[in-house]
Amino acid sequence: MSVKLTERPQPERRGGLPVQVETWGSLACFTRPELKVERVSYPVMTPGAAKGVLEAIFWKPEMRYDVTAIEALAPVSWISMRRNEVKSVVSGPQVTRMRKDRHLRYDVENDRVQRNTTALRDVAYRIHAEVRLAPHATAPAEKYRAQLVRRVERGACFSEPFFGTREFTASFGPVGSAPLSDAPVGHIEELGVMLHSITYTDDGEQYGWFRARMQQGMMLVPGKPLSSDAVIMPAFAVRTDAAKAE
Repeated sequence: MSVKLTERPQPERRGGLPVQVETWGSLACFTRPELKVERVSYPVMTPGAAKGVLEAIFWKPEMRYDVTAIEALAPVSWISMRRNEVKSVVSGPQVTRMRKDRHLRYDVENDRVQRNTTALRDVAYRIHAEVRLAPHATAPAEKYRAQLVRRVERGACFSEPFFGTREFTASFGPVGSAPLSDAPVGHIEELGVMLHSITYTDDGEQYGWFRARMQQGMMLVPGKPLSSDAVIMPAFAVRTDAAKAE
């Protein structure tokens, strides 16, 4: 049940330089990892997706983004659709073999399947993050934040940002750019356990989680995920690529 509340939580300061970027789009799907066959989105952008939007705009090896909060600027609205997807993941070694042998190819027609997607529509968010330096950085953090701000103001990006899947493209701009909804988003909602981050290892993907809570449209993101024994996930929560499955 939603409860009205007047106080809006504020993002935690963690020692980096704060930045804010607004992003919006007509469709989004932040897929829950435990529901990857028939995609079902989280009701709000995940920290990993927010970090991906920022890195698509500007990124250097000497810095990283620490997402502290995600602010919803539009109410949650769902849409269901069927989309064409492929069943397997083409790995790097497979691509290398196909480049060397022209007789090898990936037959998308035999690998294609239609799957249902429960996605979000008409989304808008304000990403709160901090610019943090890597240990080997030689320039100050102010330099990288200034570069990010200039690119956001110009609408420049290294690659097109997207919301979960590449066909759900994302627009972005400085604070005040996103189209605001007339519908209220000020309430409390417990979102349950949400994906915090993904660590890529030789054994596949390892997931970190946190307990998400939306209050007055603001979802705070902790600096660290829950401990590995705090969340019990089914065995398929670790995904390997097609090459290892062969």
